[in-house]
Amino acid sequence: MNIPLADRINVLSESITIAITSLAQELKAEGKDILSFSAGEPDFGTPQVIKDAAIQALKDDFTRYTAVDGIIELREAIAGKLKRDNGLEYAPNQIIANNGAKHTLFNLFSATIDKGDEVIIPAPYWVTYPELVKYCGGTPVDIITHDDTQFKITPNQLRAAITPKTKMLILTTPSNPTGAVYTKEELLAIGEVLKGSDIIVASDEMYEKLVYSGEFTSVASVSKDMFNRTITINGLSKSVAMTGWRFGYMASANTELVKACKKLQSQSTSNINTLTQKAAIVALDGKADADIEMMRKEFASRRKEAASLVNDIKGLSVFVPDGAFYLYINIQGVNSDSMKFSKELLAEQGVAVVPGIAFGLDGYIRFSFATDIETIREGIRRIGVYANSIRQK
Repeated sequence: MNIPLADRINVLSESITIAITSLAQELKAEGKDILSFSAGEPDFGTPQVIKDAAIQALKDDFTRYTAVDGIIELREAIAGKLKRDNGLEYAPNQIIANNGAKHTLFNLFSATIDKGDEVIIPAPYWVTYPELVKYCGGTPVDIITHDDTQFKITPNQLRAAITPKTKMLILTTPSNPTGAVYTKEELLAIGEVLKGSDIIVASDEMYEKLVYSGEFTSVASVSKDMFNRTITINGLSKSVAMTGWRFGYMASANTELVKACKKLQSQSTSNINTLTQKAAIVALDGKADADIEMMRKEFASRRKEAASLVNDIKGLSVFVPDGAFYLYINIQGVNSDSMKFSKELLAEQGVAVVPGIAFGLDGYIRFSFATDIETIREGIRRIGVYANSIRQK
């Protein structure tokens, strides 16, 4: 029987990141020597104190439905974290817990974006942003950035991109895939451009705890105007290695928006996993801070060496990222076709990376250094072998 699909599902593209990660896993399962640097996932285990909280919740039979937006203790813990770490004052009814940041974004876009609405997305961007915008009927509007601005948009670029149809600006700091981190001054300048408009800012701060130089500034904290227009999106996947636990959250000064997202969630997923809720409280309350700092320091060390090794390869270059755990490597001195580069690299050298075209900017590849240093060294050595072979053709 032929089942016709809805038009909205046909606008979606498969995540290239997930596709390449899956292919690398399949090849490795076949016995091939594959080194994968494609997944955005810490290689550390979830801290024991967090696992213990989940185990205790299970022992306590905490396994029934909860409030759609999360138990009050969880939302209070989120509010406490936002005040303590970011200087942001949110009440529990201005917060909702979701099944990861993708779920947060899906709820937010579904509740705010109508057909024809434009959403400004600095490129390179996380692969999910434009796909969800299109699914909700909106139109992604890219602002292309480059190495010379460390992949950060300027106020003039933003001003030029705004039209009467602009509904939202997405900011990601630190950035996936580039590791760029906006300073307070840069965010204030962006805020000045937005003053007097009704443009929403969706601020994805998932990599907040992984900053290696300078300080992290939450977008909503820079001014009252930015606080009122910003939806803060965060979670625990990257900071405490809880990717599979599926925990994300959003906070907004607009309680009506939060109610709308809660209404949608009540008719879709309902509350998030109960054990995850109890475990998240421990992480948000600071009991895993020592583990967070240990991981941050290890990532910082890997980042420095990895960037240096890449910059020693003729035809390749990368700026040392201020945050996250990725190198966004410029391959234009070898081959500007990032898809071709990535496919051949995997086939000839057994190294899996993500082509930059997946993030809206060709001529680059994303390399995750969320793995041990020996694997990183060998992976970059193989990339050098491949790059040199291309240059000699």
